[in-house]
Amino acid sequence: MPISVSSQRIQHIPRSRFYLAKLCWALFLALVARAELRPHPVANDLKGGYQVVAADVNHDGKPDLIAVASGQRELVWYENPAWQRHVIAGNLKGMINAAYLDDQIVLASAFASDAKRSMGIVSLLTPNGDPARPWNIREIDRLTTSHRLRWADIDGSGKKVLINAPLTGASAEPPDYRGRVPLVFYRPGNWNRETIGDANEGVQHGLFITDWDGDGRDDILTGSFSGIDLYRWSGGKWNRTAIAKGSTAPCPKCGTSDITVGKLRKERFLAAIEPWHGNEVAVYRRNGKRWTRTVIDDSLVQGHTIIAVDLDNDGRDEIVAGYRGNGGSVLIYHAGAHDVWSKTVLDTSIPANACAVADLNGDGRPDLACIGGAFLKWYENPR
Repeated sequence: MPISVSSQRIQHIPRSRFYLAKLCWALFLALVARAELRPHPVANDLKGGYQVVAADVNHDGKPDLIAVASGQRELVWYENPAWQRHVIAGNLKGMINAAYLDDQIVLASAFASDAKRSMGIVSLLTPNGDPARPWNIREIDRLTTSHRLRWADIDGSGKKVLINAPLTGASAEPPDYRGRVPLVFYRPGNWNRETIGDANEGVQHGLFITDWDGDGRDDILTGSFSGIDLYRWSGGKWNRTAIAKGSTAPCPKCGTSDITVGKLRKERFLAAIEPWHGNEVAVYRRNGKRWTRTVIDDSLVQGHTIIAVDLDNDGRDEIVAGYRGNGGSVLIYHAGAHDVWSKTVLDTSIPANACAVADLNGDGRPDLACIGGAFLKWYENPR
């Protein structure tokens, strides 16, 4: 219910008390706006929960949750709202990422961070009638360390292609992982691998799809040892633009790990976890032709996921970040004046590898789902 205050009554408050009342009211509204999201368990028996994908798998109008867990053999989805577990496919190993679109899932499996041990199998899964039954699966490619998969409409045609961002080059070795990393895509139907580029260096951990220019075509942001880079398809070819260098520490503590794009009303900003599996949450804001970097938190332990979403409907995106070290946490950062961000700890019981945004209870507000270790949870947004 909306809360209102009588302006007539406020006029009779002495000036000093008026400003005190105004301050208290502002603080009260801030607390209301930041009401805690309520956690709900979905699963607590996963092995190496790594990625969660929100998608309406059974077409009932409610987003379901697909769980990718690297330490188990079954790819599963959980049916909203009771979160009944269904097996999509079994006998899989080293699952690392999945992308859902129009009754098809593309899955990267047989992954290892050491390129010599990583086959990088890319498979297409399609339902066999009832999506609650095991799906059909066929291999479409093998690319060493295939790691991040996302769909993108690169030409504005409405026909999406699949982006595959491997973690490293085929000959990269720890700890420095020297060498260039491929970035590729596939057109559904023929599924032939096509090259986007190989200019990124070292570890390529971040992949974010966004319409950067507002021209109706999706563009690609990557986070790697090279920093943050933008790839755009134009005139039948790919163009790469360097956005920022990320962390300037010596590699492998250099560059950018994970990347997202947010808005502060009309202003766009970037947020990143830096360096690779790093401790910093960095915010980039445009300053002329450059992006100014501000570290708003340096306390993460193995930071691994970052997203931007307007949770309180004030026109300004919050930043949601998760880390998986020291027991793990999910954190929320709220924008204030002069690049000051305040932090709220949402959950300290999940080693968060990934989070996703969806309206999971149909109330019109964005909710969160996060996965890590044995746990998959969703967080109800009461705002």
